[in-house]
Amino acid sequence: MSAPEDLALSGIANSHQPDPRDAGPVTALDPNNPPWGIRTALLTWSASVALIFVIPNLCVLPYVAYRYQGSHGLSKSVLMADKTLVFIFVSASLPTHLLTLAMVWAVITRLGRFSFRDAVGWGWSSGFGLWKSIGLGILLFLVAWLAIILFGAKPTDLDQIVQSSRPAALILAFLAVATAPFVEETIYRGLLFSAMQRITGRWSAVIIVASMFAALHIWQYRQSISVIVSISLLSLVLTEVRARTGRLLPCFVIHLVFNGIQSVIIVLDPYLRALLQSWQHDPLTGPLICLLRLFI
Repeated sequence: MSAPEDLALSGIANSHQPDPRDAGPVTALDPNNPPWGIRTALLTWSASVALIFVIPNLCVLPYVAYRYQGSHGLSKSVLMADKTLVFIFVSASLPTHLLTLAMVWAVITRLGRFSFRDAVGWGWSSGFGLWKSIGLGILLFLVAWLAIILFGAKPTDLDQIVQSSRPAALILAFLAVATAPFVEETIYRGLLFSAMQRITGRWSAVIIVASMFAALHIWQYRQSISVIVSISLLSLVLTEVRARTGRLLPCFVIHLVFNGIQSVIIVLDPYLRALLQSWQHDPLTGPLICLLRLFI
């Protein structure tokens, strides 16, 4: 019987089996029984949320001090109208994501003691592969489109960033596919869910983790009920897929496809608008114009 492992790092007491560290690096792990506990998962999640708020604000602070020296009571509208500030703020998401990934990797692998792929279930399940994941990602985007039709589309903070400048829109589109899906899935469906379900059970863990993911995004999209509905549904489906398959890779692909479609629309936005204007007086393209307006 081994003594409990360091609770500050894992929150797990392995009193019923030998300490895996005694046998060297571990390559075969159960994603539903990971070598970290709920306390470690929650602390890591809290640190990741703190980085989201701290790093971008630290990055823009020197610019604000230089650009608005002596100014007091700067309003949000004034800051959002500053294209340079918005670009710096959005670009700061890249170091935020990289720092978050480094932190999560250190926790999940115990600084390389465990296999990251095995610990989070980075693979396909027998009944849920690549094409199902892609199809579900597309379906979720179509449902989001229907939510816009039903509830309307009010401008959000994210829309203001996209409309601020072309560089800000492009960096946002890049981050939405290059880093955001992997970072968010690793934290929520990889780190949090696997530890949570051991404490609360599978279905309670699905609700809790899905709600935590949605709640963080609701503040970003609080102006639009249609986006909130879409994000909440996306979160629930992603967490349910993780619960049913025991794998993180399908969740990542679904999230990547969902974000990827939106990123393509952001990149093509000026060309879609030009196309829409050229077709406005053509009655044969009326339905297509209505469709394009929902996206741009």
